[in-house]
Amino acid sequence: MEKNTSRRDLIKSVKRVVIKVGSGVLTAKNGLNMDAIEDLTADICSIKERKIEIIIVSSGAIACGLRKVGMSKRPQSVSQQQAMAAIGQSSLIMAYEESFARRGHKVAQVLLTRDDLTHRRRYLNARNTLFTLLSWKIIPIINENDTVVVDEIKFGDNDNLSAMVTNLTESQLLVNLTNIDGLFDRDPRIHKEAKLIRTVKKIDKNVSRVASTIPGFLGTGGMGSKIKAAQKVALGGVPTVIANGLKPGILKRIFAGKQEGTLILPKESALCTRKHWIAFTKAPKGEIVVDKGAETALLKNGKSLLPSGITEVKGRFGLGNSVLLINEAGREIAVGMVNYHSSDIKKIMGAKSTDIEAILGFKHDDEVIHRDNLVLADQMEQGDGICS
Repeated sequence: MEKNTSRRDLIKSVKRVVIKVGSGVLTAKNGLNMDAIEDLTADICSIKERKIEIIIVSSGAIACGLRKVGMSKRPQSVSQQQAMAAIGQSSLIMAYEESFARRGHKVAQVLLTRDDLTHRRRYLNARNTLFTLLSWKIIPIINENDTVVVDEIKFGDNDNLSAMVTNLTESQLLVNLTNIDGLFDRDPRIHKEAKLIRTVKKIDKNVSRVASTIPGFLGTGGMGSKIKAAQKVALGGVPTVIANGLKPGILKRIFAGKQEGTLILPKESALCTRKHWIAFTKAPKGEIVVDKGAETALLKNGKSLLPSGITEVKGRFGLGNSVLLINEAGREIAVGMVNYHSSDIKKIMGAKSTDIEAILGFKHDDEVIHRDNLVLADQMEQGDGICS
């Protein structure tokens, strides 16, 4: 995408969009914010008339549960958060279902954990389910499965989930609705002179630093997590709009190309879908330390990781798991999917590929990590559209 592309032109090219709705939009003092849900539902139905496919990533289950039981603060323990999600989820999805039904549209609830998207087969199953729902003109409403999730399989927050779903469904736009107008140069709730940043061409350290100073309230993610999500989809070639979901007609205005919220432009050179999945969806299960020769081969020469360049294996992981690659100075240089279990890699590290079968009694591949399943740290920052 050319960086001078107007918002109107950008929106015209969108055929599928992920709309993430935050807890601050969906919850009011005494429960669900039904006015906001009604307004968003009306806008979404209007957008669907333009043959645009809509996927909703909705927060609000835990916040809704808090309101239902009369608590003012999000509980700290995992079991209490899971209980709150169970209490609130039914009310949340029913509110959506009834609101869309009044306008002649059907919805489907989809609850995911990171584990569902980490395993390639389950990832593809989730993708196929979502595409089937869209083909039936049904609106998927996705949330993290808070009632069963544990720390090891958490997305972290629904901003991160929305980025993963955008990649999963090959959507062309992410709209992140929160309870402020977008990204400001400082927290607008504290500084009256704060200025809204209309367009972000590149997410750098300055943007991340500004975003980290603007917290959330009922949700787990503040503006910092929204910028991280935008950065991930930007590397997939997808723009993000962060806007105020409490403003009536906000989605209609965004899809009319109006200057609403903050537009974050995508990278011109994007990671392909598979490498984006490896880099940002699969949770690393361990680490492999490589010597200088292997580091040069990986970073400079575009090679795969061979056992001869490995000096240390950290953690326990299985075939197909994602691991971080660390150089001798302790810096993360890449992430990739391994062809061997950690216990087997410990046996063959430092050896030649021709000796693998003699050492293990079998041989999957010459490479511990094939180049096609490897994403360099620089690629995660800059994007790289090449996939074999």
